[in-house]
Amino acid sequence: MKRFLCLLFVLLLFGKFFECLAEISEFQEPWKNNNMALVIDPYEGNPIDWEQLATDKRVAGIIHRATIGYRIDKKYFERKNEAKNRDYKWGSYHLGKPGDPIKQANFYLKTIESPKDEILALDIESLNPNESMTLDDARIFINHIKEKTGRYPLLYGNRLVIAAITEQYGKDDIFSKTPLWYARYKATVTDFPVGTWESYTFWQFSCEINCNSKELENCLYLVPGTKSDMDINVFNGSVDDLRKNWHQIGRE
Repeated sequence: MKRFLCLLFVLLLFGKFFECLAEISEFQEPWKNNNMALVIDPYEGNPIDWEQLATDKRVAGIIHRATIGYRIDKKYFERKNEAKNRDYKWGSYHLGKPGDPIKQANFYLKTIESPKDEILALDIESLNPNESMTLDDARIFINHIKEKTGRYPLLYGNRLVIAAITEQYGKDDIFSKTPLWYARYKATVTDFPVGTWESYTFWQFSCEINCNSKELENCLYLVPGTKSDMDINVFNGSVDDLRKNWHQIGRE
C-alpha cells in the first residue's frame, strides 16, 4: 500500500512538473519558435509596406483597429481591402471608451459589417474610468456582441486589467468565454493571473513600449514593412492552426 501511495505521489509530481513545463513554454519567447504564427494589429498611425510585409510568412493575420468610442479609424476600410486581397486572415477591434457600451457595440458592428470568418475584439486599455470602458460595461458590450453575432469578441487587456477581471469576476459566464488577447511586453512571463483564463489566444509582446526605434537591436521581433511601434502578437499555435481555426475563434 505504501509503495502504491508513493508511486501515486510521484506520478502527481510529474504531472504537475509537465504542466508547469507547458505553461513555461507558452510564456517563454514563443515567437522564437518558427512554427508559431504571428499577427499584427495596426491602427491609422502605423505605416505598412505590404510588399515587405509579405516576406514574413509567419505573419498570417491582421487585427486592425476599427472604431474608438464613436470614431472610425481612418485606415480601416483601405487596409481591410488590401489585407483580404493578399489573403491575410482579417479581424478588427473596438477601443472601449467611457460611455454607453450598447451604443458603442452597435457603432462597432455597423462599421465593420463583419462576415462570419472575421475576428472581433474589445480593447480595454486601462482601469481608469475616465479613459477606458469600465469592466462592468465591458461585460455588457461583450454580451451584446454575442447576442448580435453569435460570437464572443476577443478581450484585450494588459496584466493590470486581466488581474482585475480575474480577481473581481473569476470564472464568470461572460469574460471566461472570451478568447484572451494578452498584452505584456517582456520576453518571459512568470506571473500570468490564472483564473478567468488559463492562458492566452494571442499575446501582444512587442510595441513602442519595448521596441525603441533608436535601439532596434533590443526589440524582441521586427516585422518587415513596419516600424518599431507596430504591435506584434504571437498566436498560441502554428500558422496552419491559425488559418484553420481563425473562423472558430470566439465561437462556443
